[in-house]
This record gives sequence, C-alpha cells and structure tokens, in this order.
Amino acid sequence: MPSRSDLANAIRALSMDAVQQANSGHPGAPMGMADIAEVLWNDYLKHSPANPQWPDRDRFVLSNGHGSMLIYSLLHLSGYDLPIEELKCFRQLHSKTPGHPEYGYAPGVETTTGPLGQGITNAIGMATAEKVLAAQFNRPGHDIVDHYTYTFVGDGCLMEGISHEACSLAGTLGLGKLIAFYDDNGISIDGEVEGWFTDDTPKRFESYGWHVVSKVDGHDPEAIKSAIEAARASDRPSLLCCQTIIGKGSPNKQGKEDCHGAALGVDEVALVRETIGWPHAPFEVPDEIYAGWNGRAKGQQNEDFWKTRFSAYQAEHPELAAELHRRMSGQLPADFNQQANAYIAQCQQQGATIASRKASQNSLNVYGPLLPEFLGGSADLAGSNLTIWSGSKGISADDASGNYLYYGVREFAMSAMMNGIALHGGFIPYGATFLMFMEYARNAVRMAALMKIRSIFVYTHDSIGLGEDGPTHQPVEQVTALRATPNLSTWRPCDAVESAVSWKCAIERQQGPSALIFSRQNLQHQARTEQQVANIARGAYVLSDCDGEAEAIIMATGSEVQLAMDAQAALAGQGKNVRVVSMPCTDIFDAQDAGYKESVLPSNVLARVAVEALHRDFWYKYVGLDGRIVGMETFGESAPAADLMKHFGFTVEAVVDAVEEALG
Repeated sequence: MPSRSDLANAIRALSMDAVQQANSGHPGAPMGMADIAEVLWNDYLKHSPANPQWPDRDRFVLSNGHGSMLIYSLLHLSGYDLPIEELKCFRQLHSKTPGHPEYGYAPGVETTTGPLGQGITNAIGMATAEKVLAAQFNRPGHDIVDHYTYTFVGDGCLMEGISHEACSLAGTLGLGKLIAFYDDNGISIDGEVEGWFTDDTPKRFESYGWHVVSKVDGHDPEAIKSAIEAARASDRPSLLCCQTIIGKGSPNKQGKEDCHGAALGVDEVALVRETIGWPHAPFEVPDEIYAGWNGRAKGQQNEDFWKTRFSAYQAEHPELAAELHRRMSGQLPADFNQQANAYIAQCQQQGATIASRKASQNSLNVYGPLLPEFLGGSADLAGSNLTIWSGSKGISADDASGNYLYYGVREFAMSAMMNGIALHGGFIPYGATFLMFMEYARNAVRMAALMKIRSIFVYTHDSIGLGEDGPTHQPVEQVTALRATPNLSTWRPCDAVESAVSWKCAIERQQGPSALIFSRQNLQHQARTEQQVANIARGAYVLSDCDGEAEAIIMATGSEVQLAMDAQAALAGQGKNVRVVSMPCTDIFDAQDAGYKESVLPSNVLARVAVEALHRDFWYKYVGLDGRIVGMETFGESAPAADLMKHFGFTVEAVVDAVEEALG
C-alpha cells in the first residue's frame, strides 16, 4: 500500500508536469496543499466519482482557483471521468482542464473559481443551501440531507473584501457543516505577504463566530486529521489555518513567489523528481498509486447506503421524497406555467397603475406559494426592493426552515452566495438591491452568466426617476453593462403585466441568470390584446401601431414606455403614422427568428427613436447611426423625479422633436 506521502506526491508530479507542458499555470499551490488534499479526499470527503451529481455528496470548492491542477489531479486520481489525456492538455483549447476550474467542463468541478474570494462565498452559499434543505426535508430518524462543504482558500481570497462580507454572514447563520482550509503559505504573486497582509486571521474569524484551529502543520497528516475532526465536531463554521510551503518539493523554488504563477522549468522539474522520490516519467502514475487513490468503490458504497436510507424515507414520507427529487432535478411544478399565465392574464385585466417594484412583489405573492424552492433575500433593502412576500419566513442559525435570507449590506456576498445556492440545487435563489449597487456585485453576476446558472438578480430604483437621492444612487450606465453580459437576460418592464412576465421567464429559464429591473415610481398600465401579452415573452413587441404604414418607430422600456405612447398620440395629431415598440428584454428579442424581428422593426422604416432614462449609446444597434436617442449621457442630479425628467429632456416635446428630426 502506498504511503500518504507517495499519494500526495502524485498530485505534486501531475501538477508540475501539466504546468510545465503548458508552460503556463500555477504549480505552487497544488504542490503546497497536496498533503491536506490527500487527507481530506481519502479519509473524509463523501463523494461518488461514478456519479458526480449524487445529491448528498460533500461539496468541494477550490477557492484559490489558480491552483487548478490540484483539483484536476484529485479528480483524475480518484476515478472521475477525467483521463490523463485531459491533464496533458491543461490550459489548451477545448480541454476539460482550463486554466481555472470551470463549471460544466470537468465532472466534479462544483463551481467556476478564479476571481478570488468568490469560491469561498459560493461554498458559503452551498452550505447555506444544505442547512436550509435539511431543515425543510429531514425528519426524525431520516437525515436524508446531510453533507459537508469543504473549501480551500488562499491569502488572496482572504484579502478580497467579499470574504469579509460572506464569512461574517456564515458565522451569523451558524453553518456548522462548512469547513475552510486556509493555505497559509505567506506568499502571493508579489512576494512575501507580510509586506501587505498582516491581519490576525484567526482572531478575525473568531470574531465572526467561527471555530478556528490555528497553526495546523499542513504537511503532517495526523495534524490535519486532528483539525478536521475538531471542525466536524463543531456546530460553527470552521477555519483550519494550515501552515504550508508553497511549491513543496522544489529544492530551489519552494517557499518563494517564483513557483506561484509560472512553470518550474525543465531542470527544476527533474530536481523535484529526485527530491520527492518520484522516478516516473511525466504523466506516468504507477498502478499502486491509482489503487491507493481510487474512490469509486467507496463512493458507490456511500451512495448505496444513502439510497437505502432514502428508500426508507420515501416509504414513510412519500410526498416529501417526491418533492425533494423534483427540486434537486431542477424541474418546476407541473402546473406552474398554467398558473403563471392565468395570473398574467389577470394582471392585464385588472390594469393596475403601480410601481414595477410593487408589481414584482405582487408577482412574488402569486408565484411564491407555487414554488417552495424559492429562496429569496435582499441586501438590507427589503422594504424598498419589496422582495418579502406574504409567505416569506426568515432563516436564522437556530431555525433554517424558512425561505428568506437577510443578507445585510452585502451586495457582492449576496450575489455570489446565490450562485452557490443555485449550484447546490434544490432552490431558485433571488436577491435584491438598488440597481446602482449592482456595481458592488458585478463580478458575481458575470460569474452566474459564465456558469449559465439560474440566479435571479432583482434591481429596483432603476433610473434618474428615483429622484432626490441624487447621482450617487441614480443608475445611468448599469443596464448597458448588464445587457452587454453574455448569457444574462436583462428585463426592464413597463407595467405590472410585463413585470409578471419577466418573473415567469426568469423562473423558467434554466440555462442562465436573469436581471429584473424595477421602478420606484408608478407606471401606467398599457392596453394589450391577448397576442400582445403573449409576445412580451419574445423580448419586444408592437405595443401600439398606427392606422396606416408606419413612417417612424419609437422604442422604449420601463417608465419611458408611457412617454413613447404620449409622443405617438401627439404625432398622430400632426398626421404622422408612428409605431410604439416596447422592448423589455433586448437579448431575448435578439434571439428571435428573423421574420418576427422584421415584423416588429421593419427594415424599411429608418426613422427610429429610442427612449430610455439610462445611457443612450446602447440603442444605436436598433436605431442605426441615423436614428435618434432620447437618453442620458451625463450623471443625474438630486431633485424630484418630475423635475429631473424635464431637466434631462424626457418630455413628450423632446420625443416628438426627435421623431421629426429622424423623419427629416
């Protein structure tokens, strides 16, 4: 039987060989954390390499994702479908082993990591999901949801501000099945971190309410095991501060920044082989090492044992078992589509003139009871975002059976935790803040889009129309950034009907996130036919047509749709035929077939005007270079909303003038 050091050295060898072959990558972290990984994966991690999606598996997140060869080595050695050829293609086009772990590429990679601090925050989201799901589904004698979330973090993760936001909340929520291993090697890209990172990390985490084990020898298996045992016995999240040597085994580069982000070099790789006693050729792993690592048999035993327990649970609680299966498979209730369509039709019939943030809350009050998988929240703005609905119940350390998280003023952590919750499964997370403060969380929104996961980001106070709070709170360029993000559906509805449709589309969209953008001010209801209501889900549609052939088109979103309608009426009084197009979701409209797009925006109508109280430049793709845009090109001001709209030219007269200019 191979020794622990032999098993750990397999990680070191594969990691340095892959980085050397690619001549790109980070060998230091995998070589330094190999001993910790060996103990965790062989002695504690509950997983099934033959079935990476087994619901009750432990989750493992490599937050310091630059050390990606660590997780690729672990997955390959323990029996996942990641052959040695993929390791040889590390960082190459179309391989399953990209430079940072990417969700959806290699089996067993639970989340995309790379932007430091987000991995541990995803892990906190996963641990939150586990705790809430267990509270909702476990019954006496049936702990059917019972798994840990383990995460490796580096100095960079802890320097990033998001780690404070998220780890603070993790302590408050009492996430006892979250265990973080801090790779305390004292080195980052610029050298020894004591020049710029002198925090007392153990005391910091103790202040959050974490269980902390300090000064764990990260190269002593028994010390590592002792720390893990103590963490698993705690009812608080745990931080194990593991003192390691970056690049361990490299005689000339270990303990230095030289091995952090560059290949060791051919000569140094040869010296490592001598130093650690690894005489095998590059990418060659002896059979006995594979046998010592293989986790397939143990994983199958764990999975079979869980299936036996689940069968007993199913016999005693058949409805709960069926519901858990539905939720973990990501499927919506069978009647959701029908019920949602009925509500949308009711909204059209009622014709309420309300703020779209209130229309959003009304939608939640209808959709919420249909969707027990809803897990909502707000970054300390619930009363303004209106994300609490009649069935919302707060989650706490003592009672996690609810469906609503009070995230506090933590927009970035909220968004990245939502991603972890979505990745865990069993929930549809939504979280809210003011649109302006999406800026704090933008990278987490981007990560949701990159991973194509169903996170729903709710943003209110959507333009200069929020008024007196002034330009610090008035978004101008934010929606352009959201619309430019690949695979993110961005909605800005104009009334209660479009708001209900936007929620329905976001809920039903399983292959990517959505941003729902709502107003503070009241929005007037728009009259529609049944077909027009159906066309809202196509992203853009003809809201109001003219009697004859259109001479010009006015397109608008959100609060400016009514302005477009008023301008159309004024132009009709002048004998001009003008069409109004509402475009609540431009990316969905862009994905429609050419025939539909032509029916909405006929190519022969060149006189086009876009109206939106946000940055104007986005709209040239629809109006053309000869079109006109009534929009913002400066920041806002502090004043009542009506005064601001007049000051910045969002008036019927300005829109009429723009149409007349476009007509020549």
